[in-house]
Amino acid sequence: MSQPTIRDLIRTIPDFPKPGILFRDVTTLLADADGLAMTIEQMSQPYLNTGIDRVIGLEARGFILGGAVAHRLGAGFVPVRKAGKLPGRVIAQSYSLEYGEAVFELHEDAVQSGERVLIVDDLLATGGTATAGARLVRQLGGHIVACTFIVDLPDLGGRTRLEAMGLTVQTLCAFEGD
Repeated sequence: MSQPTIRDLIRTIPDFPKPGILFRDVTTLLADADGLAMTIEQMSQPYLNTGIDRVIGLEARGFILGGAVAHRLGAGFVPVRKAGKLPGRVIAQSYSLEYGEAVFELHEDAVQSGERVLIVDDLLATGGTATAGARLVRQLGGHIVACTFIVDLPDLGGRTRLEAMGLTVQTLCAFEGD
């Protein structure tokens, strides 16, 4: 029997969070030791020996992945948090959600001008959260080498949105449709 792929280990939950949505749940992938190791390796591999200084993890699953990727790359890890969660001086960026607006924050000293940054999250849908994270990094003068995700939902346009900002996008698998 062949080893399951990353895509095989992602559970689909119909009608969550609302009817008609097929939710791509990566917690089943993360719970599988081999799947988690394979994910971290595949997310990290293209950026080994490229001089990444900081890995930016987008709240919340980007924290789980980002810390492991940062360790693998020998880089520092920086969380981008929802408003009001970071204790120091922050910069902020609003972004759109299906059901409204939200705000991401980043410590104003988290990225130094010219540092090479990799942005990490679990899923790329519309690109709203990644766009907000990228804007924060750029505001501090960081150079974004790439954005890496486990899942791409190409029909929702996130990759196109990020590439229009001049960003390189890596995804490990894709699911057509919602």
